Amino acid sequence: MERRYSTYTVEELRAEIGILKEKVQKAEQLGNVSEYEILERKLQMAAAYLVNPKDFHKGERYELAGDPGQLFEITYINGVFAWGHRINLLGQKLEKEEAVPLSILQVPNQ
Repeated sequence: MERRYSTYTVEELRAEIGILKEKVQKAEQLGNVSEYEILERKLQMAAAYLVNPKDFHKGERYELAGDPGQLFEITYINGVFAWGHRINLLGQKLEKEEAVPLSILQVPNQ
C-alpha cells in the first residue's frame, strides 16, 4: 500500500520528487502523454508538501506555473491546496471555483 505524501519526511519528499522527475522525463521522451500527465500531477502534489502555506495569502493573485499569463486568485487555503478562481488574460475572473496545489503558484512578474 502506498503512503500519503503528508506522512513523508522532508528528505523522503525530496527523494520522491527526484524519482518522479526522472519518470516524467522518461515518459516525455517516449511520447507517453497520459503517463507524463499523471506523473506531473504526482510531482506537483509531492512538491506541495514542501511549500509553506503561510507564504500564500487570501485575496492575492499568483501566476500558475507552466501557464504564463494565467493568474489564480486565492479565496482560501486548505492544507496544501489553494481554493479560488483563475483570472484569464483579459483580467476576467472565471466563475468556477477550483483547487490547485500550492506548488504551482508563483508570484507574478510585475
